[in-house]
Amino acid sequence: MSIALPQGWTLDARERVGSTNDEARALAAAGAPHGTIVWARRQDAARGRRGRAWSSPEGNLACTAILRPNIPFSRAGELTFVAGIAVADAAASFGVEPKLKWPNDVQIAGDKLAGILLEAAVAPDRSVDWIVAGIGVNIAHHPQLADYRATSLHAAGARDATVETVLERLAAVLDRRLAEWREQGFDATRAAWLGRAVGLGARITVRLETQTLEGVFEQIDPSGALILRTETGRHSITAGDVFFGRG
Repeated sequence: MSIALPQGWTLDARERVGSTNDEARALAAAGAPHGTIVWARRQDAARGRRGRAWSSPEGNLACTAILRPNIPFSRAGELTFVAGIAVADAAASFGVEPKLKWPNDVQIAGDKLAGILLEAAVAPDRSVDWIVAGIGVNIAHHPQLADYRATSLHAAGARDATVETVLERLAAVLDRRLAEWREQGFDATRAAWLGRAVGLGARITVRLETQTLEGVFEQIDPSGALILRTETGRHSITAGDVFFGRG
């Protein structure tokens, strides 16, 4: 089937690649415009946060969008939340109820449905030259892993979802959420993200590089940092792995 994309967006479709992020990075560095989506039916070397492997067999969505947001590099992290909301919106259009786990996981009933990986290039003036937003959505398959639970759209009951229909809806809502972010700022994005947040107000454990903290997930602040209230005060966390309950 042909895939309808928003005005100004283009599709670079491949059968098989190592990583759509790697392909998109090369295209972005060569000058590919905003709104270019690299899509592959299969990835053989997909990766998630911190270099973790990401299972991406045929039947699941593996794509990367090239974005040129024209913002200071200090704001690049905001696009993680924009992308997360867009993925959740697209999944919800198939009748499921996705939630967002800080910072960049989309879940259904506590099981991971999708992951997002952003990589950016910085211009000499410390603005963003480009961002590649890698998005993987489990549609027909999901991995069986010991360290976390996963699901797919089909397993969650959305049997009518296909790679093509998910990609088409994702592109449409990503375009719309990017426009909302540009016009209304991160406050609108933050409010939408908090509306789908999992664990908000609950006790969580956050594993950092050098320590583990336990406390209550109060909110995300205007920069996207997770605010954790512990017995010793409030902590602003910009990177870490979140677990629910006590570690």
